[in-house]
Amino acid sequence: MKEPQLFIRKATSADVTLFDRWDGMPHVKAATSNDGSKAFDADWQEELSTRHDGTEFYIALVDDFPIGAMQIIDPATEVSHYWGAVSANLRAIDIWIGEVDYLGCGFGTQMMNFAIETCFANKGVDAILIDPLANNIRSHRFYKRLGFVFVERRQFDEDSDCFVFRLDRIKWETT
Repeated sequence: MKEPQLFIRKATSADVTLFDRWDGMPHVKAATSNDGSKAFDADWQEELSTRHDGTEFYIALVDDFPIGAMQIIDPATEVSHYWGAVSANLRAIDIWIGEVDYLGCGFGTQMMNFAIETCFANKGVDAILIDPLANNIRSHRFYKRLGFVFVERRQFDEDSDCFVFRLDRIKWETT
């Protein structure tokens, strides 16, 4: 039997209903807000429109079936300034698997490897940041396995008590 194949493409405005549906999934809500009451709370039509602020969205598909998404941003230039004042040599990643049947199957690792390689393909990028919720212990272990190192606990807003992790290019290149 053929192994399922992961394919990643850029997200488009045609994916709005997919993002909206995933936002309603309990496991996505639990991973994106401390009390599990809401997911990204995003206007996906606006988020997925053409952007010029260093933000890219991707869709992960397994055998042509969309299972999850990634966002890669330049935290120094993206419009919300979520990360605050940061240097210009960073990227930040958000990743989520929307389809519950695809959790724990290794696709998240493949998605993160794609995102890391995409970020570091730009020779000017020195490090990648990620900010899972402080109470999401499973994700902390996941990011550590990928080489990310804990930096700090940080409150981004009332719903975002997070652990910030960082992966430096030098560490990534030597592992």
